[in-house]
Amino acid sequence: MIAWAILLVLLLAIVIALAILARLGARASKADWGRPWINRLDGINRLFCRRYHRLRHGRLVIPASGAAIVACNHVSGLDPLLLLAAARRPLRFLIAREWYDLWFLTWLFRAVGCIPVERTRNPRAAYRAAREALARGEVVALFPHGRIALDGEHPPLKRGALVLARLSGAPVVPVRLEGIRGQGRVLPAVWSRSRARLRSFPALYYSADEPDRLLERLGRLLSGRASDA
Repeated sequence: MIAWAILLVLLLAIVIALAILARLGARASKADWGRPWINRLDGINRLFCRRYHRLRHGRLVIPASGAAIVACNHVSGLDPLLLLAAARRPLRFLIAREWYDLWFLTWLFRAVGCIPVERTRNPRAAYRAAREALARGEVVALFPHGRIALDGEHPPLKRGALVLARLSGAPVVPVRLEGIRGQGRVLPAVWSRSRARLRSFPALYYSADEPDRLLERLGRLLSGRASDA
């Protein structure tokens, strides 16, 4: 009987804790995902990033409405959570298919509108889905390096941001993350407490006269080799 009583108390405590967490998440949410439960998760993530990872950031230079492309350096698995915590609009991430298909995360990736990318095949389907999202006035987020690249590494950028900017006319918003303790790691980085800093730069636009200039400027900003656009 004592064991059952302890179990019931623990279950009750868990239910109360989840209810409190859901209420706090609803209050902290800043982006409207169209579903109350996702809005609550949005708020919980903001609290997690700001309280646990001590995230500090200025205004993320995303238009209040209309299409935009967020392009960020990629140093860890924590990066998408930090971007979401700084944005006041939902972000649709392009993510590798092998991560999208993880059975315990697929339901969440689908719910928040992630776009899977086949890294070993032609990414045409991903570009099409991203372009359709931009045509609807959504914000698409991607990591142009295509993989985790630590500070000091300067791999060439993939051309996805350039292609989408050319096809949609949407602005590209460069964002740089710093102060991530778990650099180079994926899931462990989420639990390694950081002093995260997010720097957002003025938007870049595709120009047919200088098609590669966007990537050049974006590369300098994401690597920390330039302070402005």
